[in-house]
Amino acid sequence: MAIALPARPQLITAAVIAGTFAAMLLLERLRPLRRARESKLRRTARNLTTGGIALALATLFTAPLLTPVTAWVAEHHAGLLNLTRIRGSLHLILGVLLLDYTLWIWHFLSHRVAFLWRFHVVHHVDRDLDSSTALRFHFGEHALSILYRALQVLLLGVTARELWLWQLVLFVSILFHHANIELPIRLERWLVRVIVTPRMHGIHHSDHLSETDSNWSSLLSAWDYLHGTILLSVPQSEITIGVPAYQDPRDVTLGRILAMPFLRQRRDFHRSDGTLQTREPAPARATLT
Repeated sequence: MAIALPARPQLITAAVIAGTFAAMLLLERLRPLRRARESKLRRTARNLTTGGIALALATLFTAPLLTPVTAWVAEHHAGLLNLTRIRGSLHLILGVLLLDYTLWIWHFLSHRVAFLWRFHVVHHVDRDLDSSTALRFHFGEHALSILYRALQVLLLGVTARELWLWQLVLFVSILFHHANIELPIRLERWLVRVIVTPRMHGIHHSDHLSETDSNWSSLLSAWDYLHGTILLSVPQSEITIGVPAYQDPRDVTLGRILAMPFLRQRRDFHRSDGTLQTREPAPARATLT
């Protein structure tokens, strides 16, 4: 039996995102995990502007591309899940899991494929990490991600409700694990076995390449455990957020980051002396510290 979308899903999504963002901002003020290097107000304004431009473009792409693809898949019973007789709740669960796993692949490719990294680096050059960074994606990356999302729907055969539900939970997760929040360490060590947490994702935003090349999950941490790319052993006190080639505040102004994908690319993780900024990590699956 098909499960319909709720009434006004866009309003529900907007309300959940706004509520989660407000909660994260409050918790960041009460229990910060890392000391900020830049003005919170200036960064938040820059990140919201960058995200707002990207969201506007993504909205233009969604209506003519993603919505028709989702409708076509439903009408023609296309995609992997529709080759089975699985229906109802199990279909929904598998759909959400497969969407999340294929997003891990997209994130991995965004770091490995030079053309995709041109756009994704805008997210990583933020010199601090907090909930506003979760919204800081270049409009070009958003446009490319809509194309990939359409491919996910087409290949997996997920329904409109499954896609909406996964994206809703994903938005909450992304705001949470980017947040500059110091959770009780025992709680976070338990949570990270299931979902991405602030300390786990903080390692991914390290300015050491060996650490950025880990922890690619966006919702469920299982995919990094599965691929052996989980890294939890880096102390938060040893992490500098950002990309070595863009540590000058003048390199990360609004105008610079919007133009960044279209300019000549720097040797991102190389120091000024030309050496690669990396370090030998502790055992990959060691616990959070």
